[in-house]
Amino acid sequence: MTRELTDEMINDFKVYLADNERSRATVSKYLHDVMVFYRFVENKKVDKSLVTGYKERLLETHSVTGANSMIAAVNTFLRFLGWNDCCVKQYRVQRQVYCSEEKELTKSEYMRLISTANATGNERISLIIQTICGTGIRVSELEFITVEALKKGEACVSCKGKTRTVFIVSALRKKLLNYSKKHNIKKGILFVTKNGNPVNRSNIWREMKNLCKEAGVSPKKVFPHNLRHLFARTFYGIEKDIAKLADILGHTSINTTRIYIITTGAEHKRKLENMRLII
Repeated sequence: MTRELTDEMINDFKVYLADNERSRATVSKYLHDVMVFYRFVENKKVDKSLVTGYKERLLETHSVTGANSMIAAVNTFLRFLGWNDCCVKQYRVQRQVYCSEEKELTKSEYMRLISTANATGNERISLIIQTICGTGIRVSELEFITVEALKKGEACVSCKGKTRTVFIVSALRKKLLNYSKKHNIKKGILFVTKNGNPVNRSNIWREMKNLCKEAGVSPKKVFPHNLRHLFARTFYGIEKDIAKLADILGHTSINTTRIYIITTGAEHKRKLENMRLII
């Protein structure tokens, strides 16, 4: 059996992902990763050894985590084609005990970003930051924060084939309702671009980066998804209930949630020091 990739296969895969109600972000990510694989394959016959070679090549330009993410996308594509025997295992990674302080956004840094946004008159990015961090939603889920949801005090969020209710705390709800009145937004999505489309990750990331220097926060820490991590760590610090947190974040697996609540090395070291086991 000759196994050669074609443009039609990739187009069919795109339809398959959409039919299975994958999020726009997931579809975009998978198609990007499959196209990288497609360019690697060129006109060669696809078999297990070729995919294994691709897996090894990924480590030349990607971290293990990044490579595993791309392998997952390619495996999904190969299974879609019925080429299950070509799938390869991901690299084994030891679970992290703590995360790097260079990448973890602290609560005080978060507060400085908001203060800087307010001081520079960028009310919208201030409220977007607070909305993501105050609810724990994904950036792609901002479109579910509508005027109608604000009036109810909760948003019905659909993502990755799952639907969950996201509560909007009173202080945030009040701020967002005032924003909608100020800008005469009477219905629909609250945060949109000039063309009326929901704001996306790149829009938010760029505006957040512009706050870094004046806020005194490292740009390495400032990206939208880190706000979701801060929400997770703060919630877990209070509740210590990882199952409930998984439900709030919309995670299917608690193992995914564990990644969100790992602490920094400094905090981990403090806990070890506080054990006082050395006489």
